[in-house]
Amino acid sequence: MHILFLTDNFPPEGNAPATRTYEHAIRWVEAGHKVTVITCAPNFPEGQVFDGYKNLWYQTHDLDGINVVRVKTYITANEGFVKRILDYMSFMVAGFFAGLFQKKPDVIVATSPQFFCACAGWALSAVRRKSFVFELRDIWPASITAVGAMKDSFAIRMLEKIELFLYCRADSIVSVTHAFKKELIERGIDGDKIEVVLNGVDLTKYEPALEKDIHFAKQYGLEGKFVAGYIGTHGMAHGLEHVVDVAERLQDHDDIRVVFAGGGAARQKVVDLVMKKRLKNVVLIDRQPKEMMPKLWSLCDVSLVPLVNSELFRAVIPSKIFECMGMGIPTIMSVPEGEATAIIRKTDSGLVVESEDVEQITDAILKLYKDKSLYQRIRVNSIAAAPKYSRDIMASDMTTIIKKHVN
Repeated sequence: MHILFLTDNFPPEGNAPATRTYEHAIRWVEAGHKVTVITCAPNFPEGQVFDGYKNLWYQTHDLDGINVVRVKTYITANEGFVKRILDYMSFMVAGFFAGLFQKKPDVIVATSPQFFCACAGWALSAVRRKSFVFELRDIWPASITAVGAMKDSFAIRMLEKIELFLYCRADSIVSVTHAFKKELIERGIDGDKIEVVLNGVDLTKYEPALEKDIHFAKQYGLEGKFVAGYIGTHGMAHGLEHVVDVAERLQDHDDIRVVFAGGGAARQKVVDLVMKKRLKNVVLIDRQPKEMMPKLWSLCDVSLVPLVNSELFRAVIPSKIFECMGMGIPTIMSVPEGEATAIIRKTDSGLVVESEDVEQITDAILKLYKDKSLYQRIRVNSIAAAPKYSRDIMASDMTTIIKKHVN
């Protein structure tokens, strides 16, 4: 089976869409399938092409058996609605034309979070007369208005019409949460063609660390410290200003450090707030290569997983919780009650507090810092839960779905 997969995020980018696609694709290749990924020059989230790459019209290379095709796009940082739309639309056009030159695909798969990528996938499936599988990672454009990046408008309503068109035209929709599936059914989409494949963790890479990475711990002064870490994309949806407020409340605890590691649209806001408040207990680490993530995670005693208090985010499952399970790191989850909080409670792999509640987040950190038996119990539960969310299982489930639509 030849799977033609369109995504505008792919390694060496290290965000959730890039990681999911890569970790699925290498397993499909190992299972004997041919995989071609059409993507762009790596640039997320800063909007700067990574070292060693160029933004060229058409270039190919092999990555662990995956045939990677990179196309030229309009590149911008992960901020600003108009520029991001231009970025997305340029990939839609370039990705579509690149897809026309790929030999004998059996099925076309395209992933969100933005659906212009899916537009290219649908158009290719129509031209090449192959089935179209839409991997749904986010309810977009609703997430734009949820974080206040844009108010409801004619443009948003037009995007919603395109969104519904794609749902209807897809031969199959693979949702990353059960809540997304439920929402689509409520909006009139046939539930029989919606399958759920959660995110997961590559247990060959993420395993419990016996100690903090020596190099990173020494470099950032974290030796012997209890570390509460926010690791990942710094986006508007995460409400990281509240985590800075948490750090301010923890200033008198010299053994505790709050770490922010990553980049994104809200990164500078975090940096500015830390400087303004003159916080000495905050460590800022720039975005690291994906292969360094297990070492970066090893610095953390607890993982902070926040989202702003919006109804939309009840349906979101932050993928980092599965990596935390693999590493045996307890999660402090401050997101609206929903599927993600249910997973943490069911697995007893962390503490759940109110979204945007600075006092509760602070208390949760102190609770795990002081109560060693509670901390150890949650750590053990995290490790035990990880195999249930193995990327091996998720990749296999998605293969089964895709095979149903091979012409």
